[in-house]
Amino acid sequence: MISMKFANILLETNPRSVTYPALYCRSDQPVVFDEQLGEWEMHNAGMFDFSTYFNSLSVMKLKRYTRAKGFSLHLELKGASCEVIQTMGDAFAHNPIPVEGTSRKLEASADWQIVDLPLTVSDDMVVVGFIVKTDGSVAIRNSYYELDIDGELNDVELVLSTTTFKKEAFIERNIGLVKDQIINSGDSIAEHFHMYVMDNGRTLDAEKLSGDRVQVVPNDNVGGAGGFTRGMITAMEQTPKATNILLMDDDVAVSPESIKRTYNLLRILKPEHREDMISGAMLNYEIGEDQWEDIGNMTQQGTFAGCKPQLRLTLFEDLIYNEMYTPTKWQRNNMYAAWWYCCIPISVIEKNGLPLPVFVRCDDAEYGIRCNTGFITMNSLCVWHMSFFERYNAAVERYQTTRNTMIAQATCGMAPGADFMRELHNNIRLELKKFGYENAELCLDAFEDFLKGPSFIKKPGQSEQSFMAANRNKEQLVDFETLQSRADQDPELAGFSIKNVDRQLIDGDKSRSLAERLEDLITDNNQRYIKKDGAGYAVIPLQGWLYPAGAIRGKHKLVVLDWYNRKGTIRTKDVQRYQEIKKRYMRDLKYYKANINRLRKEYAAARAELTSIEYWKNYLKMD
Repeated sequence: MISMKFANILLETNPRSVTYPALYCRSDQPVVFDEQLGEWEMHNAGMFDFSTYFNSLSVMKLKRYTRAKGFSLHLELKGASCEVIQTMGDAFAHNPIPVEGTSRKLEASADWQIVDLPLTVSDDMVVVGFIVKTDGSVAIRNSYYELDIDGELNDVELVLSTTTFKKEAFIERNIGLVKDQIINSGDSIAEHFHMYVMDNGRTLDAEKLSGDRVQVVPNDNVGGAGGFTRGMITAMEQTPKATNILLMDDDVAVSPESIKRTYNLLRILKPEHREDMISGAMLNYEIGEDQWEDIGNMTQQGTFAGCKPQLRLTLFEDLIYNEMYTPTKWQRNNMYAAWWYCCIPISVIEKNGLPLPVFVRCDDAEYGIRCNTGFITMNSLCVWHMSFFERYNAAVERYQTTRNTMIAQATCGMAPGADFMRELHNNIRLELKKFGYENAELCLDAFEDFLKGPSFIKKPGQSEQSFMAANRNKEQLVDFETLQSRADQDPELAGFSIKNVDRQLIDGDKSRSLAERLEDLITDNNQRYIKKDGAGYAVIPLQGWLYPAGAIRGKHKLVVLDWYNRKGTIRTKDVQRYQEIKKRYMRDLKYYKANINRLRKEYAAARAELTSIEYWKNYLKMD
């Protein structure tokens, strides 16, 4: 048996740990950091529960995926007398349950005392943790969970690859954390780790930021797909060759401990799980205790969705749910790990090829579904990422998503049961009902670019040009001051004042009768069959997937607000433009029906080339 330190007991001083301390320690007294001594102190007499998202141990999954056979807790404490008690959570636990016969009492001491506590782990336990009951202030340092491993540790060379485009503040901070807490940590990972930053915006000081085991690579703007692909190729060709690559978004906050635990997990995986992907969770950057997603799936309706409901990770019962969730049959067949934090074995890349050259959106979903590996998730493996509501972009959601899902399904057979034509139809109708004519046209731009066949996306530079065109053609937003100025000049918006608008008004809706619902369905808000200009205005949210049907019906103007970013625009009903878009859509559908079988064959035939190293090296100008 080999013993290894698996997970440090984590306490941090950052905005998330300060605002949401129960991710680390639940307590009835404060846990404070003494900067002079460099020590954490459990302040005053109290109960300090470390059975948390970051400091519990996921024993159920460790037993399932790894060769761990024994579990123990190492603590270093000094100060008042205290008692350490092991806790556990099973399938029905709402709160941590103390485990009988696993406590250790310490007398008061001004010197550091070591506690090595063997942990009792039974088959019904999902997580284990510990509580410290103190009779006064107690300091804690150098504490961790230790595992006994059956057999030798796996050889792991881990690459962290991130792609950035003008997100200097985020990426420079993350580089600093990696250098300080991983490369200079003295842990095993320090000698088996590289970080590659693909700078698509060419705005970083590559010479200044690069150094021992960190390399910033100025890159053309080839999107996330191109940047991550360059990271994959670089990882495969480095010396020593990487065994695994961890893909991570640029605009995230990360705890280096998550990366360390990912590395340690890779070292102890069972042979049958060494080609699984490790899927880190996306926690809400604004509400740091909330998990949006840790594993995704492509739905039958042709949309991206998390497999699990949103969870609050300061609730113990949600920690249990997070670990025990079993995907449905559909989800298992259409699952993917998003590239905000996804660790992929290099052997999987060699077997399945590289991603598709789709710039952004759907590259990670298609790749995860194509590779069809197992997926490992685990409490504490995560990043904090800005929510999708805060960064809604019609060029991404209406152009990129529409085009790329169709390309992925035709080229690599992604989610064959998902109906992307239905999603296209629904999105166009939704935009037209809300007078979002520019965004409806983006859907058709995407559809028509898909209909051009694989030769269109094959050309280097085309994906960037298409995305830039979509950003130019999308509905343009203005700041609130400019919006108010435009409203003041519009007689139909008399009385509108941004100062009188609040979230209740923006997010509100009105009820509709059955007759009104039928009329809206048939006429697309009185733009088809029954054609009325409407009167008055409504205030609605920007996000394209929202449908405030009662608020918008019968209106002639819509004030559309992105309150997160303090921007908006004014839409005007235009029945003639509606009809022109519908005619264009009908022409496109006619072409689609006549040519889809040919197109599918052409896309499928292009798969080998589009996912090859030779193609991508030429695309990325690496030759």
